[in-house]
Amino acid sequence: MPSTLTIAIDGPAGAGKGTLARRLADYYHLPHLDTGLTYRAVAQMLLAKGWPLGDAPHAVEAAQMVDLGRLDKATLSAHAVGEAASKVAVIAEVRKVLVDKQRAFARQPGGAVLDGRDIGTVVCPDAAVKLYVTASAEVRARRRLAEIEAKDGTGDFATILADILRRDERDMGRADSPLKPAADAHLLDTSEMSIEAAFLAARAIVDDAMAKRDAI
Repeated sequence: MPSTLTIAIDGPAGAGKGTLARRLADYYHLPHLDTGLTYRAVAQMLLAKGWPLGDAPHAVEAAQMVDLGRLDKATLSAHAVGEAASKVAVIAEVRKVLVDKQRAFARQPGGAVLDGRDIGTVVCPDAAVKLYVTASAEVRARRRLAEIEAKDGTGDFATILADILRRDERDMGRADSPLKPAADAHLLDTSEMSIEAAFLAARAIVDDAMAKRDAI
């Protein structure tokens, strides 16, 4: 394996990119960053302080305070925080601050695995391997409902599906760094895949890309 391995993973919510990123980071012994948590951290700060989500100056101030070493996934995974984060993420000034922090993370010796919405296109356009992980909106809604029910919660499939479609529209339609596959990304549709099958497929893509790069 080369001395530096940076893996960029993008895709919509619920496609499985986070799970794949963690599995790949563990397999290749690389640090992992869920960049979505950085936007959630900004949103959580704004909500905690009672600041409007669309207030760019306050959002930028919050972004500057985000510490990538102190991202509490359990706290930041709350649905309300995720909804707020999707709105905060459209603020260009916030994206600039957080992208700088994310790029610094990616420059670690040996490389890193980053997942999000614009890793292959904006944050790490020179990443050794780029994956775009997707799945149908209906499959993603079913997965989200299963997660809720696994935690003894209740949810409505139609409501969850509508929520996912709204988030997709926001993420794909924003003017700054919209969600889309990089031109050289490997597409991985997990709609009909188990977690293990998706991991093996992703690992094969990474290994193949590395073998070709080493042969040059």
